[in-house]
Amino acid sequence: MKVAVVQFKASTSKEINLQKIISYISKAAANHATLCAFPEFMMFYTNSKQTPKQLAELAETIHGNFVTQIAKTAKENHIQVIGSFYEKSKKKNRVYDTSFIINEFGKVISTYRKIHLYDALGFRESDKMAPGSKITKPVNTSIGKTGMMICYDLRFPEMSRSLALTGSEILVAPSAWVKGNMKEDHWITINKTRAIENGCYVISPDQVGNIYCGRSLVVDPYGKILLDMKKKQGISYVTINLDKVKQTRKTLPLLKNRKPTSYSL
Repeated sequence: MKVAVVQFKASTSKEINLQKIISYISKAAANHATLCAFPEFMMFYTNSKQTPKQLAELAETIHGNFVTQIAKTAKENHIQVIGSFYEKSKKKNRVYDTSFIINEFGKVISTYRKIHLYDALGFRESDKMAPGSKITKPVNTSIGKTGMMICYDLRFPEMSRSLALTGSEILVAPSAWVKGNMKEDHWITINKTRAIENGCYVISPDQVGNIYCGRSLVVDPYGKILLDMKKKQGISYVTINLDKVKQTRKTLPLLKNRKPTSYSL
């Protein structure tokens, strides 16, 4: 199956970004992709000057205009979409960083609230965001059984392993990976490792520009990088073959060879 991966620089304007997103979805469908995946913070770029209150006021529910317009476009183009948005929360001046999967009929079939907030290397996402509390079970998509992660989640192997053990053949991680010392090396290494150790595809659309490094990746179950978008904005395509997952998990049966009863200390 053909997947479209979008890498772009989000502006601070929700409306401008939404029009870009709609255009990318239509383009992906015209190029016969069955699914189009977007990066984290695609809704808009929030800089350090934006207060938690200002961010919360711009956030929406899953039934708000932002996701509704994307779902409408997905239905019109008969394509599935994976993306993210700032979701309103009940906690004052905090939002959820939430990803979603929309099917080709315009229905939201899965949502996931980012569990691991990026409170590291001088950043504190928890100053503006509330963490999710649970992993979302993988769902069937056009490209295979898909598990959702978001950016910093990639640094925590327990999460990807849990998703793989519950059937994920694909891990999709919308990201906005911040630039910094060794950060691109970490990014590439972690994406490859999550793919290798779980025998699955990893699709990680990333933001580029502002404070983010780009390098959107697709890695196959054996650790081969099928796509690296470097620093360019735009859309790229990769073909996913689930036979590769089956073959890899058969010849390198890491999930099967686990010994969880021996791991407790």
